[in-house]
Amino acid sequence: MPPTYREIAPAAALADWVECFWHLESNEPVARHPVPPDGCLDIIYTPGEGLRAVGAMTVEQSFAFPAPMYSVGVRFQPGMAGSFMRVAPGELTDRIVPLADMWGRQGAALARRMNDASTGRAALGILMNAMAAPADAANAVQRAIAALVSAGGLADLEWLARQANLSPRQFRRRCLEESGLTPKFMARVLRFRRASQMAEQDTRHGWAGIACEAGYFDQAHLIRDFREFTGRTPMTVFSNPTVAAPG
Repeated sequence: MPPTYREIAPAAALADWVECFWHLESNEPVARHPVPPDGCLDIIYTPGEGLRAVGAMTVEQSFAFPAPMYSVGVRFQPGMAGSFMRVAPGELTDRIVPLADMWGRQGAALARRMNDASTGRAALGILMNAMAAPADAANAVQRAIAALVSAGGLADLEWLARQANLSPRQFRRRCLEESGLTPKFMARVLRFRRASQMAEQDTRHGWAGIACEAGYFDQAHLIRDFREFTGRTPMTVFSNPTVAAPG
């Protein structure tokens, strides 16, 4: 069976915080599973490797899996994972850290329950049940990041800083703490992600049309971002589609 990947929307109470829960499974070895930057932090469970937090990424990373395998996870909305962590997401950028290092006994107990799961679906159910919405509402910086996400990265960053009642310099520091990325870099990642989603759904408009609709100056600008984030051109990335990538 080739790799299969599916996403599950969170309950309404978690929607502001969690983008999705996901499940990746394969009966064949997966030698290279590319995961491009998306601005999100994930908590991932894989048998034998346990529970890990995967910070926001600045470049594509590849993961290899033996067979048979499954991996499940929760993907937080950009900038929203800090309410679930015991360290600032800014300390996790481009890093993979055991969840027990941040959740202590709570993380170890959750890992033991997931280790006892007989299937990937059962492990995912345990993870989903462990996620509860924070008691406190999103702070001003998180709300500003959410506005940037809603705009697909196409928002005035100084205006967002004012909405958070911060100077641009303060907003840059706080955005980095909350998301692991600076506002400018987050905007680039979100624009790249939007272009990638458009390419997955419909390439009839061509890359020039996708670049324009995603907010790039031109097609060459889009190609430069793809090369920086994935090491490949968008034409190469989508010439051999793979299962949707978590993280």
